[in-house]
Amino acid sequence: MIRAMVGLLFAVALSAAQAVLAAPPVEAYGKLPGIEEVSLSPSGGNYAFIATDGEKRRLYVATTDGKALQVIEVGTTKVRDLDWAGDDHVLVTLTATVTLGPEFNVWQAELATVVVLNVRTGKSFQVFAGQKEKVVNAVFGQYGTAQVDGHWYGWFGARTCESDRTGCYGIVDYVEPYRVDLDTGSIALAAHGHSDSDEWLISSSGDMVARSFYDEKSGNWRILAGKDGDQVLAAGQNDFGGAGSLHLGRSADTVLVDVPTGASGQDRGEYDYRELSIGAGTDAAVDTRGMASPIIDPSTHLWIGEELRNDEKETTFFAPALEARWRGARKAFPNNIVHLESWSTDFNRLIVRTEGGDDSGTYWLVDIQKHSADPIGSPYPTVKSADVGPVQMVEYRAADGLPLRGVLTLPPGKNPKALPLVVLPHGGPEARDYPGFDWWAQAFASRGYAVFQPNFRGSAGYGIQFRNAGLGEWGRKMQTDISDGVADLAKKGIVDPKRACIVGASYGGYAALAGVTVQQGLYRCAVSVAGVADLSDMLIHEHKVSDAPSSAVIRYWRAFMGATSSSDSRLTPITPAALADKADAPILLIHGNKDTIVPIDQSETMESALRHAGKPVEFVKMDNEDHWLSREETRIVMLKSAVAFVEKYNPAN
Repeated sequence: MIRAMVGLLFAVALSAAQAVLAAPPVEAYGKLPGIEEVSLSPSGGNYAFIATDGEKRRLYVATTDGKALQVIEVGTTKVRDLDWAGDDHVLVTLTATVTLGPEFNVWQAELATVVVLNVRTGKSFQVFAGQKEKVVNAVFGQYGTAQVDGHWYGWFGARTCESDRTGCYGIVDYVEPYRVDLDTGSIALAAHGHSDSDEWLISSSGDMVARSFYDEKSGNWRILAGKDGDQVLAAGQNDFGGAGSLHLGRSADTVLVDVPTGASGQDRGEYDYRELSIGAGTDAAVDTRGMASPIIDPSTHLWIGEELRNDEKETTFFAPALEARWRGARKAFPNNIVHLESWSTDFNRLIVRTEGGDDSGTYWLVDIQKHSADPIGSPYPTVKSADVGPVQMVEYRAADGLPLRGVLTLPPGKNPKALPLVVLPHGGPEARDYPGFDWWAQAFASRGYAVFQPNFRGSAGYGIQFRNAGLGEWGRKMQTDISDGVADLAKKGIVDPKRACIVGASYGGYAALAGVTVQQGLYRCAVSVAGVADLSDMLIHEHKVSDAPSSAVIRYWRAFMGATSSSDSRLTPITPAALADKADAPILLIHGNKDTIVPIDQSETMESALRHAGKPVEFVKMDNEDHWLSREETRIVMLKSAVAFVEKYNPAN
């Protein structure tokens, strides 16, 4: 029966794309993906994924020949990741928005936990649950898994309880690594931490290889080797944070780390991957200038390849044999963007996800030895090939000559001339958009709009100099980079600049608000989803979250905003709430009341300011929704509201 259910799910997901239907409704794009987080076990014999089938949302674990091992209802639980420890344990990372006590500076937070499922027995447990006299029941970091003497363990970060005979009376203000038995759930402290502790690195044999420290006040950072930290691998000072994630290098006696190399007030947060040698060896020479992120083998924990810094996240491997297999797998999909999602230890089986062209997204099981690629399922099964709008990268220059790039999605079947436009700036702001199937962009394109996603200065993925070009330019050149892109598309005849709206979430929501307050005369309407409206209050909120008068986070945001404090007068000319009386287009505000990143009072402040100024504004409050639009019901509400608002004030026809 279970196997039949899995087979039915696959059949529905794959055949729907071939069905002859009318253009899908907006909610088809807003639904949670039909299948996601597909992960292959080390042997390549099993895989796990999250699937949504109608009203049901489940965790499936099955063999690669179609036999179901476990099917578990997950409901509205927010599943963030699936990992394997050996072939018998699936680690399910979850988050939840929790209300904190009065002793905390913020009243709610998004906390993570991990559920360990034994796929053979069906038994599961929650990491750190039932350990309230030892640690807080939440996971504050994951440092890997390893098999030791035939038994599987995982290493997780925890907040240790300060306890006596009466139990836990306090919580330390730093994270410590614990070794967790993946069968029994028993825990043991793996290393002592302190207030500067940042991250730990575990080898494939379960040894503590290295740890990093960062002093929030001084900005000093260190990377030490070993459990006891008896060798300094690297050290320095940086305003914006310490070392990035630690990994083993290309061999077990090296550590790969994203090392901050810039000095305070100079290069401001410049990072550079370095391979550091443990012991008496010499640091390995490695050119990582083109690397966006390393590829780490989950079994050996070694650095085996790179995801390159380009528009298609190109993957490459160091070992010629692996590179040849990967190139061979890619040839099966010559017209698509191909993402490597997971692989077996021997690299004979791969999970890949394709998108681009007329593909709204498909997961495939690739068998190298059999020269086969079998479809698993589609995240958007009701979006047919004919409904996918063409996507391309566009190049243009900012007013000051800086070369810029953006993603342009065109409405399917439309002549790309004088099209109505939706400008969709990304969040972050240190993030970026890639070409491919974007559910939000495609929803607007399906309604007849061209959609422009500019990677303005300050965006990630183009190197540190480009990122640093955004420092001090929040609401300034970062904002005009967006409108410069619109002007370029208009000059090329692709869009009608008099028929444009701006829509965005998080920083993109700020950019939408700034587009009709800081700037004028550009857009017919603006939609801000969980956007920042009051920069001073946002800095005050970050102070509360960091619980420190000086921290890397505060220094980072001040640098981007070009301010020295929350009361800096330079914030006023770039604060939408302070410029509400200048708003020259209707505004839609959408915000979840469980947002722990940008609190809902940002949108409430903006609504109040606009109403006081007599400006047209609508506000959609999403109950029980977080910053990431994790719930299907409210995600659909957001998308339908945004599309309807744009169609009202900037009709496509």
